[in-house]
Amino acid sequence: MSNSIQLSDTIHIISYIAIYQDTDWVSSVKIAESVQTNPSNVRKIMGNLRRAGLITTSNGRSSPELTRLATKITLYDIYQATDHQYLFQIDAKTEPKCVVGGNIQTILTTEYQKLQIAVETEMKKITLADILDKLAQSELKLDRGNQEIVERFCK
Repeated sequence: MSNSIQLSDTIHIISYIAIYQDTDWVSSVKIAESVQTNPSNVRKIMGNLRRAGLITTSNGRSSPELTRLATKITLYDIYQATDHQYLFQIDAKTEPKCVVGGNIQTILTTEYQKLQIAVETEMKKITLADILDKLAQSELKLDRGNQEIVERFCK
């Protein structure tokens, strides 16, 4: 039983790009170090972000950039850029003759649809700028010498 972390990694990557764009720190190798994944996974996610119109990239250059202000990118926009379009997955392999196994998929489908709508509605209210502000505030509290990098993201 695995739980996808693709949305988390996608938010991580677009946040990293927003903070470090216009620096030498935006290569897939550097981003992969931050995400603790491999560079090819970062390039795949960046491709999804590019196809969704959230970032631009250039072949042969490490210079991804946001296509619009962070205040105009929502978590829903980022979520739509991922390969997984449903937050809640139903186990399709259950015993059909069992009271639970024979009915749970239908019941959960209805309940999960309600939850999906509620979560997507909330995602539309949270912007990348909100995430960047929280990242900046957290980093400032840690006082690790990165004030200059993150202060511009504080609201």
